[in-house]
Amino acid sequence: MKEKGVILFIAVFVIISSCNNDDSTNVEVIPPRPLAEVEAENDATIIEYLKTHYYNYEEFESPPADFDYKIVLDTITSLTDDKIPLIDQVSTMTIPVSSETFNLDEDVTVNHTLYYLAAREGIGESPTVADSTFVAYEGQLLSGDIFDSNSTYTWQYLPFFLRGYAAGVSNFKVGGEIISNPDGTIEITGSGIGLMFIPSGLAYFNNPPLGSGIFNYDILVFQVNTGLFIEATDYDNDGIPSIMEDLNNNGNLSDDNTDASAELSSGFGFVPNHLDRDDDQDRIPTRDEIVIDSEGNISFPDSDGDGIPDYLDADS
Repeated sequence: MKEKGVILFIAVFVIISSCNNDDSTNVEVIPPRPLAEVEAENDATIIEYLKTHYYNYEEFESPPADFDYKIVLDTITSLTDDKIPLIDQVSTMTIPVSSETFNLDEDVTVNHTLYYLAAREGIGESPTVADSTFVAYEGQLLSGDIFDSNSTYTWQYLPFFLRGYAAGVSNFKVGGEIISNPDGTIEITGSGIGLMFIPSGLAYFNNPPLGSGIFNYDILVFQVNTGLFIEATDYDNDGIPSIMEDLNNNGNLSDDNTDASAELSSGFGFVPNHLDRDDDQDRIPTRDEIVIDSEGNISFPDSDGDGIPDYLDADS
């Protein structure tokens, strides 16, 4: 009985080992594609789409009585070859993207082109990439498949969203007066309505959310209705507007972290300046190391004269 038990144990062990070995040899880890290669491919795809598609601009120019002010995209065919293609109506902005953003092994910075269109210009001002904005939106792929939408206005602190999305929204103006409808919904008069085409390097690149319907290197298309925004949003309430905490002026607030080394030593993790009430980790709140006059103007004392303002200088 003992010998039979030993033989059975050995047989089971061999089978399990074989299964484990087979599984391990079938797993293939695909490394991320080069940033520049994906950018070039995405850009060519977007341009081709813009050349072959149009939107319902005529309805925006002369709105019907029941027009819902929704952008509708369609393909240019032989029956619609008199339509103006999107390529002749969009504007562009260039945004440099570092490979470090996606933890790539390569060390490059690649310029990405964001394409955007203001179908209806809002009557207000434009938010910055660092402002809280009251927005309704719909996100889709170039195929037309919708992956996310919110038809009612919602507050969005733009630094928490995709870099390309925040940059796109900052190109649109907001509206004016809030109107409450009998059904409980609201409207905002003269809100901005826009469209943006975001290459994957300004979106998720090779790491889209699981189950979202977005895949690696997908181009995203967002339609937005920009209602309101909080001017000079100060998200961490440290006295400094978030946009002023973009110290390198690259539109990405997540890479500005003055006290990163001190935070690493303390074990509390990394907190970028726009979320940090103590930007130099000296245990003196940033608000107590700046001066705000009666008109809201901010000055930045440098008590030790080393060229670094006190709120960013742990030694002063």
